[in-house]
Amino acid sequence: MSNITQPSNFPTIDQPSSPKCVRVCQNRTCKKQGAVKVLAAFAALPIPDVTITPSSCLGQCGNGPMVLVLPDMVWYSGVQPDEVSLLIENHLLGGQRVQQMLYYRFHPQK
Repeated sequence: MSNITQPSNFPTIDQPSSPKCVRVCQNRTCKKQGAVKVLAAFAALPIPDVTITPSSCLGQCGNGPMVLVLPDMVWYSGVQPDEVSLLIENHLLGGQRVQQMLYYRFHPQK
């Protein structure tokens, strides 16, 4: 069941190509590594047109807390609650990936 509705009178010119969604893993290993606090940090700083959602296992156990930004397909690993504002400011608002937080398996450092 989806609660997402798109107002029909919304101007499409200023719309991003597709709305962003941030998934924060809440499975066992990530939870032990502090994912609940990471999710709470995102929830405390709401961003227009960005959905923050808890996620089931993202399949990268032991590297968490894992954060996946969609539709960008950008993975962040070991995210700490005090780093969430940096991620929001740089990536979600500024469109720039936070290099030092990128998950090395999917985003090898150049």
